[in-house]
Amino acid sequence: MLTQSELLQNKLPLMEHFYTIQGEGRYAGRAAYFIRLAGCDVGCVWCDVKDSWDTKNHPLVSVASILDNIKASKANFIVITGGEPAMYDLTTLINALHQSQYEVAIETSGCYELKGAIDWYCFSPKKFKKPIDEAYQKANELKIVIFHPSDFAWAEEHAAKINNDCILYLQTEWSKKDTILPLLIEYVKNNPKWRISLQTHKYLNIP
Repeated sequence: MLTQSELLQNKLPLMEHFYTIQGEGRYAGRAAYFIRLAGCDVGCVWCDVKDSWDTKNHPLVSVASILDNIKASKANFIVITGGEPAMYDLTTLINALHQSQYEVAIETSGCYELKGAIDWYCFSPKKFKKPIDEAYQKANELKIVIFHPSDFAWAEEHAAKINNDCILYLQTEWSKKDTILPLLIEYVKNNPKWRISLQTHKYLNIP
């Protein structure tokens, strides 16, 4: 059992936190509390949260404070995202969330070893930094962002390495959706092991 002192002493760079509806992947449509940690060295050119990259621009916040904010909501499902959240030791945060009976997911590029026993591992590899082998073993869902038609072949390279229980998703990069989505639809029809993930939160105009 974690003590209050441990929760206060353990701090993470927090860019933002909010209660909303998960827009992507397996849990799309489910109410979710997002913890967005600052810091990322992957450097995706099309990233829509580049403000999260530099930790110096965001405060260190205690796990105790993060937990208090979550408890003020009606959330039962927590998503840890970034930035690249696996850059940090998440053991205390995840254990604290589990002690409070929350289900916990992470969204990660898979470039770092995950420290913490997560419930759902969303693995979204990027071309800008190579994932580690652990990500392919741990992944509950593989989510590939399609920015260019050549990315379909790249997606298959990752699908060939993934564990047998992993759900496979393809998702258009938002700015390219008008040109990529028709290609993605046809690709999934011809390759039905894949599913389509849409950024439904953007269609709903919510965080």
